[in-house]
Amino acid sequence: MITKNIKILVTVAAIFITVGCKEDFLENPPLTTITDETFPASSNDAYLVTNAAYNTMRNWWYMGGYPLAGIMSDDQTKGSEDGSNPDLQAFESFTFGASHGYILAWYQTLFQAVRRANIVIYGIQDIAMDDAVRNQYIAEASFIRAYTYFTLVRVFGDVPMIQTLIPERIEPRSTVSDIYDQIIIPDLLQSIDILPEKSGQTAVDRGRVTKGAAKALLARVYLHRGDFDNTEKYALEVINSAQYSLDADYSRVFSVEGQFGSGSIFELASLPEGYGQGGNQFGNTQGVRGTPNWGWGFGRPSWDYINTFEPNDPRLDASVIFLGEVLSGQVILGNTLTTDTTRVDGAIVEIECYNQKVYVEGSTATADNFGHNRRILRYADVLLMAAEALNENDNPVQALIYLNMVRERARGGNAAILPDVTTTDKALLRSAIWQERRVELAFENLRYYDLKRQNRMAEVLGPLGFTSGKNELLPIPQQEIDLSGGILEQNQNYGL
Repeated sequence: MITKNIKILVTVAAIFITVGCKEDFLENPPLTTITDETFPASSNDAYLVTNAAYNTMRNWWYMGGYPLAGIMSDDQTKGSEDGSNPDLQAFESFTFGASHGYILAWYQTLFQAVRRANIVIYGIQDIAMDDAVRNQYIAEASFIRAYTYFTLVRVFGDVPMIQTLIPERIEPRSTVSDIYDQIIIPDLLQSIDILPEKSGQTAVDRGRVTKGAAKALLARVYLHRGDFDNTEKYALEVINSAQYSLDADYSRVFSVEGQFGSGSIFELASLPEGYGQGGNQFGNTQGVRGTPNWGWGFGRPSWDYINTFEPNDPRLDASVIFLGEVLSGQVILGNTLTTDTTRVDGAIVEIECYNQKVYVEGSTATADNFGHNRRILRYADVLLMAAEALNENDNPVQALIYLNMVRERARGGNAAILPDVTTTDKALLRSAIWQERRVELAFENLRYYDLKRQNRMAEVLGPLGFTSGKNELLPIPQQEIDLSGGILEQNQNYGL
């Protein structure tokens, strides 16, 4: 049934191409009889447009393609073949400019998601249908809009705030604070009021957002705003809901067997086919390159990340595919066009290895990794958010409980490794929690943003090329600046 829903979900995406889309707010209206005034018009239309809003989240550029946020962090490198894709290399070295095509693609895809969410939020209000169902669809779309704007403000800063079905052709930038206060937080609060708990979902609804997902995302939002009281509040509500628990085996969390497991709060269901058939290229992009050939090999785990683990932490082997491993009955030999070990002045700085969190068991071809379900919100993240907030709120004893729950699961019953953290010193405990986030949540699109909220981008990313006062944000795409006729202003230090 999940497969059927995904196929319905992607089929409607084709309809959206003809639905009066002003997705970058600058396109001419298409010549068609399906317009904003005629679609959606029925309860079935409402179902389809809600599914289409989810579908945008599987678009390759929704998470920044390769993914860009991972490559701009210290956890991943550009990867793939030596010297390949200089356009992507610009993100590892922070040498991109406002005219970079990848930035434009990311920006426009995020606003496409806003557009589709708005069609649900504002477009199904007057349809003759069951009110409870209508409210459910609007709550789901509100979550998607909040999640999308949360990415927009962290990546681009001030951006246009679209709160209508048919926006102006050019919208000015709104402040980050206004977007949090008028879209992100209200949308999530509304979703919390309406969405069901995970236990209230049937199997066919797996992959749709829940009350727990909205609370977990709201905790993350408040964490990034430095509001530890509300971070604690919503993280603890998720914990105390008794809806989630840690899977006993960390290596199973990202497996096919572990899909929609006890610690999964929100994951995006996908099929092992192309994007148009329900696939998600997020896994394919980072899959093993060469022999076996399961993907493109971008976003490889960094040598610095590999060396950040405590001795014998099982999460390292569960997160990284090393050359010589045997998976799906195949020896991982890698790519002959990639240097196995790169050294500078005799010291190792990079090795050929791959992201195991996107590996799909039984893979035989690149298409198989399109079926990876991207985990967006996990219970372990909520436990660590709760621990961080409690420590900042001068409750280190309770913070240690949640931090050590994550470590206990990671050691898998081996008492000789990963001992409980015991310090109650605020600064030391903060550092321990941040380190735990890095090893537990690597490659899950969190590290880059964590460094930003922790005010450590210059310290950690400076040696990689990061420039303070500039690279805290990406530039607004120059094409959007030009087409706005001066209404949109550029971010600091990205002038021509």
